Amino acid sequence: MITYIIRRLLMLVPVLVGLSLIVFFMIRAIPGNPAQVILGQLATKDAIDSLTKELGLNEPWYTQYFHYIGNLLTGDLGESLRTKNPISEELWPYLTATLELSLVAIIIAIVVGVNAGIISAWFQNSWFDYIAMLLALIGVSMPIFWLGLMEQWLFAIQWDLLPTAGREDIRNPIDSITGLYIFDTLVQGKWDQFAVVIKHLALPSVALATIPMAIIARITRSSMLEVMRSDFIRTARAKGLRMFWVVYRHSLKNAVIPILTVIGLQFGVLLGGAILTETIFSWPGIGRYIYEAIGYRDYPVIQSGILIIALLFVCINLIVDLLYTVIDPRIKYNK
Repeated sequence: MITYIIRRLLMLVPVLVGLSLIVFFMIRAIPGNPAQVILGQLATKDAIDSLTKELGLNEPWYTQYFHYIGNLLTGDLGESLRTKNPISEELWPYLTATLELSLVAIIIAIVVGVNAGIISAWFQNSWFDYIAMLLALIGVSMPIFWLGLMEQWLFAIQWDLLPTAGREDIRNPIDSITGLYIFDTLVQGKWDQFAVVIKHLALPSVALATIPMAIIARITRSSMLEVMRSDFIRTARAKGLRMFWVVYRHSLKNAVIPILTVIGLQFGVLLGGAILTETIFSWPGIGRYIYEAIGYRDYPVIQSGILIIALLFVCINLIVDLLYTVIDPRIKYNK
């Protein structure tokens, strides 16, 4: 097991190096000079040239790249070209905001999607099965930006039940410890702020959970149907076990591997693909942070943000692989 983990971590190095090269050249293919963007359209050529030299953008590409990689090896993500602040300090609040939103979204997707898939398989070809799979198809096809706008129109404008933007009430700011507001308010026992955080999370998390919820529901149904046709399930039912235990204890346990795989992949996608949701609901997440950096041609921020997302994605896949051995002892990683 330890050998497998070390091998997977070593495989991460060429992946991140290759990704850093791709991102490095792609962002520099974006038209526009960062110095021009920072100074504005009325800046003189001398001012632009001076700032370009100050930012080190006049150096050859290989010098810039190896300088960036050298800083990464020491744990330094560099400084933002626009704000001059260390990226590691700027990035953390945005990263925790996306983590919190993605965690809540994936929990919603798991609870609703897995149970919908199980019940659909249990009552195959019933009215519930047809409706659930139709809703899953709609969920996969529905644009998130449209769903987010409809949520705001209905729950915020028409019914005035939930806020439309942000993470907290600016009139009563949260004393953050970890950056995860749900955890911070619970630890501090501030139940009024906890309720506010939940209200702000409600709309964006449901919008973000829609696609993974639909995918998880369909995969769960397919996997459960395959297992429920097995001989040991027929034997369990013939022994007189209650259908609830047959489904949730025996069938789900043997069908969970593909479900877990999809959950891991979808969680990784949520971390990097929440930019539309974060933009619609003004959520200060890492996707929105990178999007704003693209507008300012802030190369170090874009590079560091994408590398962090890639690192999280690979780590999530590693955790999912390790969970396989916990769920199914027959799976071994000895080689």
